[in-house]
Amino acid sequence: MKRSFSLSDRLLLGTGLGLVAATYGLVRLAFGLFLPDVRHDLGFGADVGGAVSSGASVVYCVGAVAGFLLAARAARWLVVAAAATAGCGALVTAVSPTTAVFAVATVVASAGAGLASPAMVQLVAARIGPDLRDRAQAIVNSGTGPGLVAAGVLALVLLPDWRTAWAVAGVLTLAVGAALFRAAGRPAPAPRAALPTPPWFVAQAVPVGAALLFGAGSAVVWTYGRATLVDAGVPSVLTVVAWVALGVGGAAVALTARWTSRSSPTRQWVLTTVVAAAAVLALGTAPHLVAVALTACALFGWAYTAATGALIAWTTAIDAVHAAAGTSVLFVVLVAGQAVGAALAGSAIGLLGAATTSAVAAAVVALAAALPVLRRRPQRVAA
Repeated sequence: MKRSFSLSDRLLLGTGLGLVAATYGLVRLAFGLFLPDVRHDLGFGADVGGAVSSGASVVYCVGAVAGFLLAARAARWLVVAAAATAGCGALVTAVSPTTAVFAVATVVASAGAGLASPAMVQLVAARIGPDLRDRAQAIVNSGTGPGLVAAGVLALVLLPDWRTAWAVAGVLTLAVGAALFRAAGRPAPAPRAALPTPPWFVAQAVPVGAALLFGAGSAVVWTYGRATLVDAGVPSVLTVVAWVALGVGGAAVALTARWTSRSSPTRQWVLTTVVAAAAVLALGTAPHLVAVALTACALFGWAYTAATGALIAWTTAIDAVHAAAGTSVLFVVLVAGQAVGAALAGSAIGLLGAATTSAVAAAVVALAAALPVLRRRPQRVAA
C-alpha cells in the first residue's frame, strides 16, 4: 500500500515550499523581473545589471557552501539565516538611494537561497521515508514557481513602483521563514555523517559539469528575459505576464513530480534540459511573437525547476547519506555557471544582439543535456 504524507509532513513541505518560493522566486530570481524599472530609476546600463547578477550568484555560492558544511548539524538554524538574509536584503533593496546600495543589498539577499536549499534537503531527508523522499524533494524544490508567480503579481499591481514590491517580498520572506522554523520542530538526533571523501567528489563529476553548463546557458533568461521582451516592443504588461508564465511553469513541477520521479535522475535531466534549451532559443529568437514567448516562458519555468529537482535526485542516487552536501555542491556550480553566463550575456547582447546570444545559450544548455549520455548509469558511492 502506498504511503501518503502525514499532517506534520505536509506542514513541513508546505512551509519549505514557501521558503524556496520566497528566497528564490520573490528575491533572487525576481531581479530580472524588476531590472528594467530599476535601471530606469537608478540610471545604470545592462553591463552593471550583469555585474550585479554575477555578484549575487557568487554570494549565493557562499551561502550554499555554508549549507554544505552546516546542514547536517544545524538545518533548522540555516532556515533562520536564509530567511533573515533574503528578507532583510530585500527590505534594504526597497529603500536603496543609489546604485551602490542597491547592488550590495541585492547581492547579500541572494545568500538566502543558497542557504535554503541544503537546509530543506536535510530537513526533508530526516523527516520523509525513502519511498516518498524524491517526490517530497521535488515538491519543495518546485517552490521557485509559485514565488515567480507571486513576484509577477506584485509587478502587475505595483510596477513601476519596484520599491514597494521589494518591501512586500522582504516581509513575506521573513514571515514564511518563521513559519517553517516552527513546522520543522526540534529534529531528532541523527548520526553525524562525515564530510564526503575524494571518491565522492569524483562520482559527482558528470552532474557537476552538467550543472555548470546549464547554469551558464539559463542565465540569459533569468537576467535578460524580460528586458529582451521590452526591447522587442512587447507591451510592459505582457512582459510581466510572461514572467508569471515562468512561475506557472515552475509551479507545475509539483503536479508532475509524481510522474517525473518514476524516471531515473539522468533521464529526468535529459528531458528537462532539452525542453529548457528549446525554450531559451524560442524566447530569444522570437520575442515579438507574444504567444511563442509566453509558451517558451512557461516551458522554461517548468524545465528549469524540474531540472534542479533532477540534480537533487541525481546526487541522492550517487550517495543518499550526503544528499544535502551534494545538493550544495551542484547548486553552487549551477549558480557559478549563472554568474559567468550573466556577465558574458550582458556583454554579448550589446555586441551580437539578443537572438544570437540566446542561440549560443541554448546550445550550451543542449550540451548540458548531453553529458549524462557519457555514463550508462549513475555512479554510486558505497555507504
